[in-house]
This record gives sequence, C-alpha cells and structure tokens, in this order.
Amino acid sequence: MGKLAVVAVGGNSITKVGQRGTIPEQFANARETSRHIADMIARGYDVVVTHGNGPQVGNILLRAEMATTVLPPLPLDTCGADSQGGMGYMIQQVLGGELAARGIERTVATVVTQVVVDRSDPAFEKPSKPIGPFYTREEAERKEREEGWNVIEDANRGWRRVVPSPLPKRVVEAAAIEALLKAGCVVIAVGGGGIPVVEEDGGLVGVEAVIDKDHASRLLANDIGAQLLLISTDIERVALNFGAENQSWIKDLRIESARKYYEEGHFAPGSMGPKILAGIAFIEGGGEEVIITNPESIGRAIDGETGTRMTR
Repeated sequence: MGKLAVVAVGGNSITKVGQRGTIPEQFANARETSRHIADMIARGYDVVVTHGNGPQVGNILLRAEMATTVLPPLPLDTCGADSQGGMGYMIQQVLGGELAARGIERTVATVVTQVVVDRSDPAFEKPSKPIGPFYTREEAERKEREEGWNVIEDANRGWRRVVPSPLPKRVVEAAAIEALLKAGCVVIAVGGGGIPVVEEDGGLVGVEAVIDKDHASRLLANDIGAQLLLISTDIERVALNFGAENQSWIKDLRIESARKYYEEGHFAPGSMGPKILAGIAFIEGGGEEVIITNPESIGRAIDGETGTRMTR
C-alpha cells in the first residue's frame, strides 16, 4: 500500500449553498471533487473517501416529514443510512469513471458504516449539528415555532436546523474497510459521520442523531493507520476572525496554537470548530498531518502551495 489518506468531503461540496440539491447538481459537484481525489490516487495515495450529508439528510428527513399523511415516518438514523447509499453510489460512479478515464484500474466500493456513540453523551440534550437547507431568520423561527425544530445561524450563511451530534466512539466496520484497502479498493465510508448506533443487550440499536463527519473521519483515520487526514471544505484556508474586517488566513498551524485559537472562539462549533478539533485529535492519535482546503485546491495544498496544514 502507498501513503494512506482519509479525504473528508463536506456535504456542502456536493450540494452547494444556493443550489436546490437536484440529483444532476449533486452529480456535477461530486464529479468535480472526484477529479481532485483522482489526482491524489494518481500520485500514489491509497484513499478512503468520507463525506458529510448535512444538506442531503436534511432533505431526506424533510421529504419524509411531508409524506407522513400517506407513509410511515423515517427515523433519523435510517435517513442517514439512505444518504450513505445514495451518495456512495454517486461518488462510486463519478470517481470510478474518472479513474478509468486515466487508465487507473481500481474498484471503488461503498461500505454502509455504523458508528457507536454513547447514549449518555450530553450532545443529546444540546442539539448542535446543522442539517438541511439554509433558511432566512424568519423562516427558521417559523419552523422552530410550528415544527419544534432547534435552529441556529450557521457561520453567517443563513439559518439551519440543528440535531444532536454525539462524539463517535467506534467504527463498527473498520476491519472491513481495511480489508478492502488491502485488496486495492478505493473505499467510501462513514458517510455523514456514520449511522449512529448504541450498544444495547449485546447488539446495536440506531439512535436519532447525526455524527459529525470530521470527528468520525478522524476516528477511522487513526483506526486504519492513515498518515494524512485531508478535510475538504468550502474555503481554501482556515482563517482567524473569519468574515470580519481583520480576517487573516492561516497557512501552517501547530496543534497547540489550534487549541488556543479554538478556545478563543475563532472556529464556529457547527462549522470550522469540529474540523480543528478532529485535526488535533488525529495528530494526537498518531497521524502525521492534516490539510484543510477546498476541493479545487487539493493538489496544490498537498504540494504546500495553499490550504492550511496542521502538524504537531
């Protein structure tokens, strides 16, 4: 095997802000991101692709809620499983096609992945993970009143529904993912952070939550011995004072500085915050480096020309 990287793709890279999230839109966006992942594979990396599902699982849940007069409701963990299958199929198809066009013979396979969480996690009492589309403040407040939603403003981009986001404890299918990597496959796993499950009576039971995909990706990356965790998001670099007049971009970031900036409130809890915390945990867990950048900058970021690189 070559150098092993886990590439965490944001759900907002597949459904971009301002888009309706149609299937053609999602395929086009996934195809764009896949070109840059294929560049990594062409450079000799073995890759596990993980992805967020905030916009997608929010829409699945909204669709299910609108259909409750004729169809039974869907719990949130099942909605997450649906998004894993649908988005995995999408990435399999476009990434597999991109590799084939380059003459690279690699099978791309999706693993429907369960991730164990703790039922007593305090996150269940304080929903924080944004899902679904962006709303105006007025629309969000109406949803809060009429639907009982919890809503927040998401990084100055609009208002979104938030749900519980417990920390991941164990990736159930980690051994299967490792086996596929050893067989030469490109693996898509822990989609949407994984399907949240708890251990109960010797088995696993799904729970109503969405696990942050960056934390789950970090856990998987450490479990399988990845050297690089690449977090693909919608900005080229991490910034201090993001969106303010004194905003400043960061090229290199040591984990002690990252922790200090996080504690000072530079990284929003539902946005850049989990990425920074995941990066710190990955390096403390034995990883070598974390790169945070947008999809189109992946190649240049690996070469050190852009992106934010986090190291010990």
